[in-house]
Amino acid sequence: MSLPTAPAKSEKRLRALILCSHPTQYSSPLWRRMARNPRVDMLVAYCSLDGAESYQDPGFGVKVAWDVPLLQDYSWTQIRNISPRPEVGSVLGLINPSAWKLIRRGRFDAVVVLTGYLCATFWIALAAAKLSGTPILFGTDSTTLHPQNGRTWKAGIKRLFWPWLFQLSDVVIVPSNGAAALMRSLRIPQDRIQLTPYVVDNDWWTESAKRVDRKAVRRSWGVPEDASVILFCAKLQPWKRPQDLLRAFARAHILNSYLIYAGDGSMRGALEREAVDLGVQERVRFLGFVNQSGLPQVYCSSDLMVLPSEYEPFGVVVNEAMLCQCPVIVSDRVGAHVDLVRENETGFTYPCGDLDALAGVLRKAFESRDHLKQMGNVARARMSEWSPEINIEATLEAMEKAIRFKKRT
Repeated sequence: MSLPTAPAKSEKRLRALILCSHPTQYSSPLWRRMARNPRVDMLVAYCSLDGAESYQDPGFGVKVAWDVPLLQDYSWTQIRNISPRPEVGSVLGLINPSAWKLIRRGRFDAVVVLTGYLCATFWIALAAAKLSGTPILFGTDSTTLHPQNGRTWKAGIKRLFWPWLFQLSDVVIVPSNGAAALMRSLRIPQDRIQLTPYVVDNDWWTESAKRVDRKAVRRSWGVPEDASVILFCAKLQPWKRPQDLLRAFARAHILNSYLIYAGDGSMRGALEREAVDLGVQERVRFLGFVNQSGLPQVYCSSDLMVLPSEYEPFGVVVNEAMLCQCPVIVSDRVGAHVDLVRENETGFTYPCGDLDALAGVLRKAFESRDHLKQMGNVARARMSEWSPEINIEATLEAMEKAIRFKKRT
């Protein structure tokens, strides 16, 4: 699916509402950039301030408050959550009835809903937009109907429910070509689907990468300067399959190699014990949770990042690694492989769960350190075509498309 290359024409400045579950380190830089765009007058409404404020992240298993600014340089408001058990991501964790009044009285040209359809606030916003005649945009990052927990009955329900659900969106916004293909398979018309690429703040990452002292970081890890360093950067959760990388690392027998885990979660203890059982504990490092400002040095001090997930709608760590000139290995269940991973150019793809294949790819990657470095250069260059600027143009194009569609109906 193609991306916009030039601004679409608009007769007036769009008044847009972006309804979000909570601030994130990925979306906030986009809102700052979009706030500077002369084509849009934007308000971001948050259902929760988790992330900007400290909260218990169930995936990392620790309290998290991102150490980069999330609420600066754009217009935002918080709408009251009346849930008795407030929690981002749970079915009844977000109940924000004031979204109704905000949409009904806000006289917005378009409303973009980024909460996910499993929370009550999504349905409040959908009803308010439909009754007020306001164009509404929402979508999904999913590339498959199969759920994270593997319960196959859910796939059947989605196959019946999703075609109806996404027809309610005037334009379906998707962050990857894999998600766009899924929407087409559900008979959503091509002209109602808009690719808004899943991006990070490219400029921040490339500028931060320039300041990294790779030698000093490796010394702090107790890793030799000339070692081959493989990185896992994600939550240590079962669906991320961190154990696959540990086992493949042990099988690969790469000379003078080290494995770095950046992230925390429920599997950390089991991974530490298995490293001992496999006899590789002296070459494995567990960094724990690494906040946003510390991640550039993690990527830049590694030679290769591996994401073995069995469920990963996109995998934005791929963006981050590539911007830091770190090529990647991903399983074929990682959505980013469709858009960002070019075989033996920016990285490698292997069949999820195939440990021998992963071990083989690890060995292949380190056959030539010069080629691996060149792959890092190509990876960074690839990201210039997957940028916040392109995302913003695509989002504005989607809004204008939704307005045109609403006028026809």
